Amino acid sequence: MEAFYRILGIILPVLAIVAVGYGYARLRGASVRTDMVAVNRVSMEVLCPFLMFTALAAKDFDVAHNGLLIVAAVVVSLGSALLAWPVARMFGYDVRTFVPPMLYNNCGNMGLPLSMLAFGPSSLSAAAALWVTSNAVYFSAGIKIVEIGKHGRRSSFRAFITSPMMLATIAGFLFSLAHITVPPMLFQPLKMIGDACIPLMLFALGVRMREVTFKSWQIGLVGAVVCPVTGLIVAWLLDSLFQLTPLQRGQLYLFASLPPAVFCFMIAEQYNQEPDKVASIVMLGNVASLVFVPIGLWLGLP
Repeated sequence: MEAFYRILGIILPVLAIVAVGYGYARLRGASVRTDMVAVNRVSMEVLCPFLMFTALAAKDFDVAHNGLLIVAAVVVSLGSALLAWPVARMFGYDVRTFVPPMLYNNCGNMGLPLSMLAFGPSSLSAAAALWVTSNAVYFSAGIKIVEIGKHGRRSSFRAFITSPMMLATIAGFLFSLAHITVPPMLFQPLKMIGDACIPLMLFALGVRMREVTFKSWQIGLVGAVVCPVTGLIVAWLLDSLFQLTPLQRGQLYLFASLPPAVFCFMIAEQYNQEPDKVASIVMLGNVASLVFVPIGLWLGLP
């Protein structure tokens, strides 16, 4: 019972902020989408880069120490996609629709705050590293899967690598590798700006959830189950192979249990790759996280 209340205490604050965002979107109607454009731009170009930099450049983050966890995250992401591929074939789904959301989970909007609540502020740097890793895998392998057989303009990995988020990430890794300490009078305001990103991302997630529907609920239901189940299977296999610390082990199981990212819906819309079906996978996946995230926390918490 104590474990149940601990897990409930981790999940409820996250869901509460998402619910506020969803309620705000319902109250304001269609105009909220226009309102959130500038908010999301500031979040992605200013707040999140500062969050990433301060998390990676913090004194308690060690690239070498977290190297095994980063490798494990790559294996979980690619392993989930590999296991999801035959499932897509079995049900007759287009792999370009079904597999990419299995590759890219919601380790940003949901994973960062859950990690901080579950394992404390000191875990934020490792959680940020997992987020970076997941982004790199999706924008290299995931986008290429979406582009299979498509003609026209291709995505630019150069544009991704030169984005504010990735530049801040590279800078944070360099500061960590070189053991450069940012003066406290500069680090603290940067951290305060970055910390604003977490509740804002959850709020934006709630707003975005208003736009997805339960159309094509069959593929949505299958995807909602396959994403965390394949992730947890791979994480369980890695748990017996890798010598992870208790904190890294907990973060790996949490990472593996997360639902598909909302960003997958935006990419599907951009490529006109059955966005209604991807929306259902995302929507039902986030609903199913009420079941699978507690399972991940139960497996990972000491």
